[in-house]
Amino acid sequence: MSKTVEYAQSKAADPFSIGRGKPSRRAYGFDEVALVPGSRTLDPELCDTSVELAGNKLELPIIASAMDSVVDVKFAGLMGKHGGLGVLNLQGIQTRYDDCDAIYAEITSGDKNQFVEVMQKLYSSPVKDELVAKRIQEIKKQGVIAAASVTPNMAEKYGKIAVEAGLDILFVQSTVTGIEHKSASGNAGLDLAKFCKSIGVPVVVGNCVAYDTALELMDTGVAGILVGVGPGAACTSRGVLGIGVPMATAIADCAGAAQEYAQRKGRAPLLIADGGMVTSGDVCKAIACGADAVMIGSPLAKAIESPGRGFHWGMATPSPVLPRGTRIKVGTTVTIEQILRGPAHVDDGTQNFHGALQTSMGTLGAANLQEMREVEVVIAPSILTEGKVYQTAQQLGMGR
Repeated sequence: MSKTVEYAQSKAADPFSIGRGKPSRRAYGFDEVALVPGSRTLDPELCDTSVELAGNKLELPIIASAMDSVVDVKFAGLMGKHGGLGVLNLQGIQTRYDDCDAIYAEITSGDKNQFVEVMQKLYSSPVKDELVAKRIQEIKKQGVIAAASVTPNMAEKYGKIAVEAGLDILFVQSTVTGIEHKSASGNAGLDLAKFCKSIGVPVVVGNCVAYDTALELMDTGVAGILVGVGPGAACTSRGVLGIGVPMATAIADCAGAAQEYAQRKGRAPLLIADGGMVTSGDVCKAIACGADAVMIGSPLAKAIESPGRGFHWGMATPSPVLPRGTRIKVGTTVTIEQILRGPAHVDDGTQNFHGALQTSMGTLGAANLQEMREVEVVIAPSILTEGKVYQTAQQLGMGR
């Protein structure tokens, strides 16, 4: 029996298909779902937004993406002091150049039709081992959790250097992460289970969007799993590769895997929704769909203190072979404190993420994030347009 026929039979009760030869199923993004309030409400200040990642308590379930336009040493310190976590890219600008100001200036001043070539040139400079150690030490000196990201093929090398320098949490990231990888060169890929046991610090791995993959990754001993492929504001993987699952469904699928794993093992790794969240409402929906925390980039790239100077770019933008990201202008608005903690001076959900999350939780009757993950979520394709005719026509509020 062919795999197509087997799959078709397993999905016999599913009414969706692309055509007779290709069964399918419906998937949903944040803009297509809404959260349903129940019979209980709470004052927002009674709502606990804290989460524990590998023994480290975060007052905010918000992690700044390991993107050069978002996190540098200073920004990592600010994220930590405001209750979140900043993740430094160990294969980015910060570890290739001792003085990065001129590099950022060149990236952000380039023509929109030439910036990819400019980035490819700048990112061709080799990563310096001594800078990997130096950046981790600089973050630690600020008295915050030191977290950094590497790609799987460089995890053994740079991970070890970072750990020796005082790293607390290592993120191992690629566009899509699975258990098995067959190399054309014949070289063995990263043995994730072995790596987690030997590296000496908690490991967060990603990215994935599938139930089975998430379940398999949990068995390797990781502390957390990043969920999301291609939804980032500056990512073009969905256009270049045609790969991805809308975030509400991706999170819910992986949350199902976490529930099964917790039933078997007592506790599951943290589930971190990564990408696709532009407003505080998106963050609230991500947690309600099953995420323990979120990783965001573009909303934080707007901060006065972010290194990107009002621009934001994807991690795969400088790829020398197949760029899968772009550089977008997000502008510079307010301080990172206002974005995370408020007060908000705009009505579009881009400031005071903590206040918005607490208010959403209070309105839904969720005293903590676990209860927030249990609220009802409905499919609501008109949630962003229903009754918003004037806002849309005047480009105000939700009509921007």
